[in-house]
Amino acid sequence: MKIAVNTRFLLKNKLEGFGHFTNETLKRMVLNNPQVQFYFLFDRAFDQSYIYAKNVIPVVIPLPARHPILWNIWFNISISFWLKKNQPDLFLSPDGFACLTTKTKQLSVIHDLAFEHFEDGIIKSHLKYMRKNSPKFANKVNRIATVSQFSKNDIIDKYKINPAKIDVVYNGASNLFQQIPITEKDEIKEKYSAGFNYFLYVGSIHPRKNVASLLQAFDSFKSQTNSDFKLVLTGRMAWKTGAVSNVFNQLKYKNDVLFTGYLSNEDLAKITASAFALCYVSLFEGFGIPIIEAMKCGVPVICSNTSSMKEIGEGATVQINPNSIESITYAMVLLVKDEVLQQTLITNGLARQAEFSWDKSAELLWKSCLKAMEK
Repeated sequence: MKIAVNTRFLLKNKLEGFGHFTNETLKRMVLNNPQVQFYFLFDRAFDQSYIYAKNVIPVVIPLPARHPILWNIWFNISISFWLKKNQPDLFLSPDGFACLTTKTKQLSVIHDLAFEHFEDGIIKSHLKYMRKNSPKFANKVNRIATVSQFSKNDIIDKYKINPAKIDVVYNGASNLFQQIPITEKDEIKEKYSAGFNYFLYVGSIHPRKNVASLLQAFDSFKSQTNSDFKLVLTGRMAWKTGAVSNVFNQLKYKNDVLFTGYLSNEDLAKITASAFALCYVSLFEGFGIPIIEAMKCGVPVICSNTSSMKEIGEGATVQINPNSIESITYAMVLLVKDEVLQQTLITNGLARQAEFSWDKSAELLWKSCLKAMEK
């Protein structure tokens, strides 16, 4: 059996959503299926750490596919030519894309349809391409995997896809995320927040992540409580960050807001485990991995009551209306004052996170691959 995989998001020290999913699931699938020959198709030079075993053959297919014109060339010309020449049993694309010009069986992992709901969350040229081609991808492939029941329902609703064609393959969280001793927490807090307790935001910064509202809510929280808490934000500045900068500059307590930039998984796990609480107030998510990461660390979670976050955080989070600064502020104040609630969230979160793991994700994705090859 030969399986070709689009691995263009396996970028050393630059893994985000698609990259983490690809890395964690593929690593396990490769090691669990040594009889299968995997071809990893990169669009640029690759890091050897992603060649997990001897049954992986890396292939570089230029050009770097990071623009709609290059997406079209890479998937529909370069990949199509390679698939025709090498005749794999399946082409797996973990980033939601597909090849529209091949007869090879395909499985696409569509994480979410955020671009269909929030125009500000994506560059205009990319938005136009995605809205035109994503329905074509969904109809072209033999099978679709997605990361939550919410996303499955969204794909069915938006693209009129047969529900039987879609498998739910939940995300997991790295085992780096775990509870750590108080002494280690104190060291991390000294490093990042001058020793003070802090609320944590994890993720890249762009409009859909609702960071501007979180900043305003934190400022209101500080005014109401007069506490010494900090707000620590991790992740890169992505696009359309002007609103975040404008809000930040107007904050009364801006000196208590700290930006770390992109962090390695190891550092992110430590800063998560040392937080007082995670504040994940995004407007829309297909899953929301940081929610599970925080739960694994025994950290309470405040998250939005919309899209998949309501599903993933069910019964183990304080859920807020992301469109209401007052709702976010209220949750922060409530959590700081209510020690019983803090402990309840920690206990329920530890139980909830056990339902998700990358081992389960890889197993479910592999089953989806087998189904895609049946037709």
